Amino acid sequence: MASKRRQDESNKTETKRKKKTCEETAELCSGVEDEQVKRAVREAWSRRTQYSQGDLELDCHPFPHCIIRNFLASETFVENLQRELLGLTFHEKSNDLYKFKQSDDLRKRTEPHIAGLRAALFGRFRSWLGEVLGVELEPTVDISCARYEYTDVLLCHDDELEGRRVAFILYLVPPWQSSDGGTLDLYSTDSNFQPQSVVKSLVPSLNTLVLFEVSPVSFHQVSEVWTEDKCRLSLSGWFHGPSLERPPRHIEAPVPRSPHLPRDETLLLEWVNPVYLDISYQEQVQEEFEDSSEIQLKDFLKEEKFREVSEALRLTQIQWTKRGPPNKRCYEVASLDTLPQCVSACWELLRSEAFFLLLSNFTGLRLHYLCPADDDDEDKDEEKVEKKDIADGEATGSSADSQSANTSREKELSTPECCGELRRWTHGDYTLLHDAEAARAEYALDLVLPFCGADWQSEFGGFTCYVANEEDEELLTVYPEDNSLALVYRDKETLKFVKHVNHKSSSDSDSSSTCRALYDFSFVYYE
Repeated sequence: MASKRRQDESNKTETKRKKKTCEETAELCSGVEDEQVKRAVREAWSRRTQYSQGDLELDCHPFPHCIIRNFLASETFVENLQRELLGLTFHEKSNDLYKFKQSDDLRKRTEPHIAGLRAALFGRFRSWLGEVLGVELEPTVDISCARYEYTDVLLCHDDELEGRRVAFILYLVPPWQSSDGGTLDLYSTDSNFQPQSVVKSLVPSLNTLVLFEVSPVSFHQVSEVWTEDKCRLSLSGWFHGPSLERPPRHIEAPVPRSPHLPRDETLLLEWVNPVYLDISYQEQVQEEFEDSSEIQLKDFLKEEKFREVSEALRLTQIQWTKRGPPNKRCYEVASLDTLPQCVSACWELLRSEAFFLLLSNFTGLRLHYLCPADDDDEDKDEEKVEKKDIADGEATGSSADSQSANTSREKELSTPECCGELRRWTHGDYTLLHDAEAARAEYALDLVLPFCGADWQSEFGGFTCYVANEEDEELLTVYPEDNSLALVYRDKETLKFVKHVNHKSSSDSDSSSTCRALYDFSFVYYE
């Protein structure tokens, strides 16, 4: 029995030895192993000063980041690591913030070079980094592989998430130039800790590690990849540890709202396709809208009016201003006092009293006092709610009655309002979902009237996506189409974004440069 036990133990030891030997050791560059360099980097980081020694460079503008070239000592190891990574399964990732392909989490992959790099990063290198920062980093393994190809992008963000202390990227790219896109862009910030503009761009380079501390000012992006024949392969992740203190988040002032302009139906007769002024047709539109909460009304403006505005939008007299900050939006808005007369008239149309009433007829929403009121239905609904509240023990006696009365008075006193913009979208423009928008979400009717030209294609981006709050699933996508009025009614749990306008929009099939732009009137109406 003793002999059998010794044999079993020997077999277990041999199995463990085999498991260890399948992991290739990743030797790191000499700079990381040098004690003197480590002390110098630690001092420079704490003082927020520059430092450079051999392949290692520390820069603190616009926020502290470290670049280590030739991070892995063996070229053969790098080549084998690339080969293993390219053999992984990648998944398409796309939302408001990014579009690229990503592998599954690499924490349990057993390929020899992937396993060896993981052990080196979250072992020896984690210890080195912890000593440099003067903090204890956790052994949490957080690493994946990303492939960025033509038009892929990761827009402006700060990486802040509970537990993330240091972000890292290891590039495994072919020879790369800034003209290929895919740079790591670092943003400056203002006094409210909001990103302003790109002040430094790092071009990917084979076997180069870039790392930075995750902080309230660590805003960065991966610029859009423009090359069509290269793959931007990288490993990225985070070292976890105590998060840096965050100041209160800056809250933007709400967009001003206005009641309708006192304009009568003469404006509608002048501008709107007569089909949509027919009462029976309006009833059909309302029926369809009430079924799906959205509709697109094609050829909405009279053809000659649409053509006149479309041509005027391209005149140089209009002054356009870029709207930011880039962690929330990036597009241009027109200065209203510089609009040509016909464009200004179209703007007035969408804000007019007659148009509010027309929208009421299209949607059944109370955007005008002449809109028929379903008082009986509302009374029934309120009665049901009141009964449910009492049954659930959520309201009692006079306080519930008082609250119901207040709500009723607010509905009676509320005046329909709107806010709007005339926007221009060109290559690189987008909007992003953000926490403040979710906090302010309310019931509203969105209107978009595009002027995009017949050659604008959906693959260019610039379309509007509606999503459920805190969920990835897209509920609805509205693609821009010339003279097609899009109406969407959204509730408090529905958010929207405009997809990044990509490089395809700025070049033809023969790669000759063009200046495509998408214009639209964008309004939001509130009951």
